[in-house]
Amino acid sequence: MRIPFAYEKHANIAKQVIDVDRELQPEVVKRTLTVEGNVLVATFTTLTVRLARLTSNAFLENVDLVVRTIGEFGEDAERVPSSR
Repeated sequence: MRIPFAYEKHANIAKQVIDVDRELQPEVVKRTLTVEGNVLVATFTTLTVRLARLTSNAFLENVDLVVRTIGEFGEDAERVPSSR
C-alpha cells in the first residue's frame, strides 16, 4: 500500500506512530513500513486473504487517525510558545 502525504515529514511521523504498535499475530502477519519521499509504503505478508483484509483495514484506520491528528494539531504542535 502506498499512502501519499503532503510532506515527507508527515509520512515519517505516520511511520513512527504506526510502527510502535506491533501486529497482534506476528507469526501469521508480517508488516514492513518505509518512507519514500512523501509516501508511506506498507507491505504486508499474511497467510490468508481474510487476514490481509483485516490487517489492511486496521492499518488504514491507524493512518486515518494520524492524518486527522496532524491536520488538527500539526501546525500548532510545531510552534514554539513565546515567552512573555
